[in-house]
Amino acid sequence: MSNVTKFKQIESLIPYLPDGLMTEASKLLHELGNRVNEIRLRTGRPAVVMMADGYQFMRREKPVNADEITLCFEKICGYSVYSHQNELVKGFVTLPGGHRVGICGTACLDKSGNRTVKNISSLNIRIASEHIGCSNGIFERLFAEEISGILIAGPPCSGKTSLLKDFALKLSSAPYYRKTVLVDERDELAAMYRGAPCNTLGEFCDVLSGYPKGEGILNAVRALSPDIIICDEIGDREDAEAVCDVINAGIVMIATVHACNADELYRREPVRKLLQSGAFRKIVLLKGGSARCEAEQIMDIAEAEKNGT
Repeated sequence: MSNVTKFKQIESLIPYLPDGLMTEASKLLHELGNRVNEIRLRTGRPAVVMMADGYQFMRREKPVNADEITLCFEKICGYSVYSHQNELVKGFVTLPGGHRVGICGTACLDKSGNRTVKNISSLNIRIASEHIGCSNGIFERLFAEEISGILIAGPPCSGKTSLLKDFALKLSSAPYYRKTVLVDERDELAAMYRGAPCNTLGEFCDVLSGYPKGEGILNAVRALSPDIIICDEIGDREDAEAVCDVINAGIVMIATVHACNADELYRREPVRKLLQSGAFRKIVLLKGGSARCEAEQIMDIAEAEKNGT
């Protein structure tokens, strides 16, 4: 995504803000430009614009009130909260352009017994962005000889999801043209909006949006004849069972998991079972801190097991 495109996307978010914040937000966002990563609204506290290198308050002398939070929430839901219940249960709403709004409130059950949320207390508007080409160096190291299963591990904000998106774009485009399925449970990879992806995908890419990862993986195997399945944040028992079916079908699996180092990775029993399943050939450990999409270490899993990691 170019800087111009990202800034236009940031501008498109201003109408979703409370009326009393629009003017100041427009001025501040123009000043900060593409540095903006999040806009955070909390009841009884000032609105904050978050950047990779800091933050800046908006209208600090007049904190956001409950009515403004409610109005902003209704705008984000297109004044039809019920139509977004499936997303709200997962804690977010996706806006045009792939922006994701995290929702904080009180969990409750509706008349049908389904979990939902009420009394919204804060909103986190996360600015969508693409980093096309961010995987170039790692991609060549991983797939120079063959396309095989990869597990990407790293702390929050280390670039795991950005790498997955770039892998998907490369592998489903020329010259590879591999049938690639994104199991996009939280709408972070393709950022689907009304059936169309907001992020750039290759010609051979299909998206299962909103599916639980285990269910989505199995559906992909049964119905889409993929060469590659890509998903974010795996690690529970259901994921492991689905991944075993992928192995038996001869499909390449590429996924991410939260872990700051190899020791942490192997201490988590579900992840350890995934590593021992044979679905993944290599682990990419990403750097933390200000580095994004940079590999600290690339490990061969068989070698790591041999050395007792």
